[in-house]
Amino acid sequence: MEDDLRSEYDLKSLRVRKLGPERKSFGKTTIRLEPDVAEVFPNADAVNEALRFLIRVVQDNQISALTKQSQNSSDGADKTS
Repeated sequence: MEDDLRSEYDLKSLRVRKLGPERKSFGKTTIRLEPDVAEVFPNADAVNEALRFLIRVVQDNQISALTKQSQNSSDGADKTS
């Protein structure tokens, strides 16, 4: 069998890309989902959408809690005056 590769190709310097969780992500973060969670989400976009929704809910709840806390503080200050 004759080799058609050029002599300047150095195949010894090539690296094998690992498969599985140990592989390099090349700048992207890889998150491994547990099987029961992965069954609910068909793809990465669905996971990101759900997480963004959760982030908005948490942030809205934090803002509501801070608003209620400041209102209670100002109500208490009015009663003591």
